[in-house]
Amino acid sequence: MEETNPHVETLRATSLQTSEKVRKKRSLWKSWKRLKGRTKFYLIVLHLFALVGAGILGAWAFYELGFTNNNGGTDKNNRYLSEKQQYISAVDSANSQEAALNGYRSLSVLRQFYPKNADLIFNAAQFSDRPTAVQEMIYAANMYMQDDDHAAAYQKMIADVDNVLKSNKMKPFEGNVIPWMNDSAWPALKAAILKDTAVIYEAARLTGVEPRLIVGCLVGEQVRLFNSKREMYKRYLGPMKVLSVQSQFSLGVNGIKDFTAMQVERNLTNDTSIYYMGKQYEHILDFQTADHQTERFNRLTNYHNHLYSYIYTGCILHQTMLQWKRSGYDITNRPDILFTLFNLGFQASKPGPDPKCGGSHITVHDAVYTFGVICNDFYYSGELAEHFPLKAQRFADE
Repeated sequence: MEETNPHVETLRATSLQTSEKVRKKRSLWKSWKRLKGRTKFYLIVLHLFALVGAGILGAWAFYELGFTNNNGGTDKNNRYLSEKQQYISAVDSANSQEAALNGYRSLSVLRQFYPKNADLIFNAAQFSDRPTAVQEMIYAANMYMQDDDHAAAYQKMIADVDNVLKSNKMKPFEGNVIPWMNDSAWPALKAAILKDTAVIYEAARLTGVEPRLIVGCLVGEQVRLFNSKREMYKRYLGPMKVLSVQSQFSLGVNGIKDFTAMQVERNLTNDTSIYYMGKQYEHILDFQTADHQTERFNRLTNYHNHLYSYIYTGCILHQTMLQWKRSGYDITNRPDILFTLFNLGFQASKPGPDPKCGGSHITVHDAVYTFGVICNDFYYSGELAEHFPLKAQRFADE
């Protein structure tokens, strides 16, 4: 009897199984080929829907069984953030201005290490009315500076700045660093100026000049008038808070000379003049009568409406700026020079590389100032800034 080899039997069985699978596949393929196209399409769609349904059912079961749940956890910075409220409450209990100033002081240090974040915080603070906004944002940024490479240096600089400020033993001066603004007449003059806010803005619009420049000229002239005849003007400015209107050698609240006003008018319509402001300004001082001299006088010396005083002032500033700019010397960013030349007149306006600030001497409490400096002091003082802010453009044609 012949012996059976187990290995051979295994191979034979495997071969038979393979042959059977191939036969079944061929049979299925022949059956599929015999099906009509519409039936084939129906079966394909049916199977696809079955697969999609199975997927949706599986996803639902996965979600319902809680496999997607994220129970979360306590952030490692929780303690730092919880202490924030205590920190901000302590800051907020201080004077709001002091809180804001301290914030910007810290921001200047932050900028030495992280300028991008400091710039973002600075820009964001411009849109916030919360005094502690800067410090709150810095506190949040500090969370990521506990262990980084700059942490030690940053904290040291903060401490150094604090130590320098604390080491100042001098008692703060309660008044204004600009001496003449401590005069008792200054609050009354500010109140008088504010009464003319609307007409100043109208004149600024008509002449294409920053309102604060026009007010700067007004401040210089009114301070000069008040201190030249102090006792007389005190009776009007103090109790009534009205501006002084001149009607003799100089005219109006800004002391415009008659011959200067006439040159302004000529410059407006002479398109070949170095002072020419442009066609849009040609008619802002058109006269309504044939008697120009009388009409001009009445315009400038009107006690109830100072609009024309401000229009002539705006024109002088604008025309002087253009004269210098067209001569190759731009004094747009030199208000002190513009104020000086307003005071001295067109005859003194001689463009050159080295303009000088000065003008009429004005004595306030035994201290001598010049017209140009008085005006410039006001312009950069921050006084009345909520009504007459510093603009990005001083002149419409910059």
